[in-house]
Amino acid sequence: MRTAPERLLARLEWRVVRRLDGRLAGGYRTAHRGTGTDLVGLREYTEGDDARHIDWNVTARLNEPQLRVFTEDRELTVWLVLDRSASMTVGPPGRGKHDVLGELALVLARLLGRGGNRVGALLYDTGLYDNGRHDTGPVRIVPPGTGRRHALRIGAELARTADASRSGGRGSTTDLAAMLDAVAKLARRRALVVVISDFIGDGDWGRSLLRLTLRHEVVALRVVDAADDELPNVGLVVVEDAETGEQLVIDSSDPLLRTRLRARVEERDTSLAAGMRRAGVPIHRIGTAADLATALIEVVASTQRRRA
Repeated sequence: MRTAPERLLARLEWRVVRRLDGRLAGGYRTAHRGTGTDLVGLREYTEGDDARHIDWNVTARLNEPQLRVFTEDRELTVWLVLDRSASMTVGPPGRGKHDVLGELALVLARLLGRGGNRVGALLYDTGLYDNGRHDTGPVRIVPPGTGRRHALRIGAELARTADASRSGGRGSTTDLAAMLDAVAKLARRRALVVVISDFIGDGDWGRSLLRLTLRHEVVALRVVDAADDELPNVGLVVVEDAETGEQLVIDSSDPLLRTRLRARVEERDTSLAAGMRRAGVPIHRIGTAADLATALIEVVASTQRRRA
């Protein structure tokens, strides 16, 4: 009998992977052209080249800038950073943000983990529990690997952390900076880092993102649900903070409250966009109601347009 990750991956391979095959890996195959570890020679520096690769000793002897040229990295290392915090459970049953994150992780691991590419995963949740004891820390890691079996391993770990969170209680507010710092410590060689999160959390994460982009290519996939942005007008309701568990009764029809909530949402989105822009990180919005294949095709197309 097939496990839940096996059933999900089989469905995704039929509905999504076959539509994306050949597009996604190709979109990132030459992400780090010329940054390999094998030096093949020197050439004259031209405008637009990476100044970090200038050979200053040769430049001094020839009295003109000379650039070190490396072999192209043909194998890609990918790290999937997966936000498992409580706010990711928001959304309709069977199609919450955590469900979309799980599908994205399986599809990306399956497609990018081909042709010798290696895909690892970092699952981050400050509320992870093991048998009710908060002793495992906020991070679980699946080391980089390749192939379908490895994609299923990531899927199994996602299912396990979901079970642990349900049995262990509610998590605390997501520390986005700590999540980014965690993958920076893991990824020792240059890699493609794909952060999948709703980016709802506290702390000054901008510096952590900037440090990460100094070494790696970073792409952000922001998983959103309509409930993140809009409060339904249904009168008195009990609302609960998905991250902290705090509950209170509010009047959802109060015009002042609705105006304040809209302002907070706009402030959050503006701050997020500004932080990503400063770091040069593309952020792609993927809704819980979106078609996954169509959304990922647009991500790849956008990446190719930025490089053109």
